[in-house]
Amino acid sequence: MSQAAHQRVFTSWGRVQRVAHTALGVSSRHAPLSLPDDGGTMLPFGNGRSYGDSNLNPGGALLLAGQLDRFIDFDPCTGLLRCEAGVLLSTILRLVVPQGWFLPVTPGTQFVTVGGAIANDVHGKNHHVAGSFGHHVTQLELLRSDGTRRVCSTAQHPDWFAATVGGLGLTGLITWAEIRLRRVVNPYMDAETIKFGSLEAFFELSQASERDHEYTVSWIDCAFTGKRLGRGLFSRANHAPAAMDLSLLPASLPSGVSETSRRVPITPPLSLINTLSLKAFNTLYFHKQRAEVVRSVQHYRPFFYPLDALLEWNRIYGPNGFHQYQCVIPPDEALPVTRRLLHTIAHSGQGSFLAVLKQFGAPPSHGMLSFPQPGTTLALDFPNVGPRLHRLFEELDRIVLAAGGRLYAAKDGRMGPALFQSGYPRWREFADYVDPRFSSGLWRRVSETKT
Repeated sequence: MSQAAHQRVFTSWGRVQRVAHTALGVSSRHAPLSLPDDGGTMLPFGNGRSYGDSNLNPGGALLLAGQLDRFIDFDPCTGLLRCEAGVLLSTILRLVVPQGWFLPVTPGTQFVTVGGAIANDVHGKNHHVAGSFGHHVTQLELLRSDGTRRVCSTAQHPDWFAATVGGLGLTGLITWAEIRLRRVVNPYMDAETIKFGSLEAFFELSQASERDHEYTVSWIDCAFTGKRLGRGLFSRANHAPAAMDLSLLPASLPSGVSETSRRVPITPPLSLINTLSLKAFNTLYFHKQRAEVVRSVQHYRPFFYPLDALLEWNRIYGPNGFHQYQCVIPPDEALPVTRRLLHTIAHSGQGSFLAVLKQFGAPPSHGMLSFPQPGTTLALDFPNVGPRLHRLFEELDRIVLAAGGRLYAAKDGRMGPALFQSGYPRWREFADYVDPRFSSGLWRRVSETKT
């Protein structure tokens, strides 16, 4: 075994699986890969923010790609940033926001690596305007297990670029990437939050907001049927302009603005999320805003990353962890199918207080396995209660499959081959680009074929 290798137990953000792996160090972007001595497979591992098993490789090794954490170059005049793949988005923001730049696309946490953002082709609240993260990667370097290196972009090795963006870390190790940032004039967001009482109202608000607002997203109550089905809070925002009246700012900024965050100190013996707590929380959360419309000026951190203010919040689901279920439904079926999904969830007596509903736009993704496609995406977290939850997921799977939708691999820990292969029709083409020494729990599960 290599001197850089040691045994460690790894888990993903959902904390459902805890698996011992051989951990292989990555000392430098210039160095060759350390290969497992037993001839087995490996997989890059960044900051562990994927929810299921797309970042785990049971029975194999993990490459600790988070060790590649250096900046290479930044031009404050053009906003072109080159850095190693293990640099966190939070680290980029600390560097570039004071210089008038911002990430063009960001997911709901700033604690993901650049390599992870590319491998999962993450999306944000502005897909209808900016597309996904891969749209803003101008080039990257891919290191394969045979020692070959490729600098890839839409113009140079475009097929390898398409396989690597959204490729779940399976095409090789991304050593560095170059990203084009977007201009901002201050760190604030000009935001509105609007209460709505039905799914129809959500779709009307989305359509009305997309032209004038870069960011749109909705929290939705998935705990109730009847008249309360589909109610929620719709948020829309733009980066605050230079002429913005900053007197709208509160006297003290929210705790999420601080570089230090509170932490969930222990894992409780049972999940704190259950049917009773869920309904109570969702009712309080919906009614916490008394006015129909509230306008505010917010620092970017609480707007984009509200959960980052509570470190290790995934512990609240107890020792069994949780699953996230995120799907996207094509536009023509979005309203009735979303209603059916919410009704099925509420009727099951299970649900999520972290339920997010938003629209994807038209920009086609660069990646062969990229998740975003035109339509409506619904994301929900569920305590891992075993067979009862899996029966619900099977019902949801049938609804998504019949509608021509797909699940997000970065959030998944249990979908079968049929749903994956239907949702990602280019998966066979992608398989030709998988490095023969790279694999993951998810890939082995979803790439199975009937013989």
